[in-house]
Amino acid sequence: MGKPDTHRLDRAIAQANRKLTAVRERELWPLDGRERRAVMRAAAGGGYRLHRGESTGRAETAMDTAWQAAETRLTAEITALQSERQRIVTEAAKDKAAKKSSGWW
Repeated sequence: MGKPDTHRLDRAIAQANRKLTAVRERELWPLDGRERRAVMRAAAGGGYRLHRGESTGRAETAMDTAWQAAETRLTAEITALQSERQRIVTEAAKDKAAKKSSGWW
């Protein structure tokens, strides 16, 4: 019995970590549609208010909220993937121990 097959999960965890880093650097590509629309809506509203000479505080708050929501979503996704990976590794170790203990010796 070899090591458990976690390559797919490892790849997904690495990709989610890259997305989280990109979100922290305020890149748009890792955002889903709802988050992208919220960021663009806040940017457009802030630009309009800035052009009129008004305060952009509400738009900045909305944009920060959208970025934080994306960061929270990706953090939760990474946590779920890591716990799934740990479950697979633990299950494989349990199966290996059961196989060893049930041997003839």
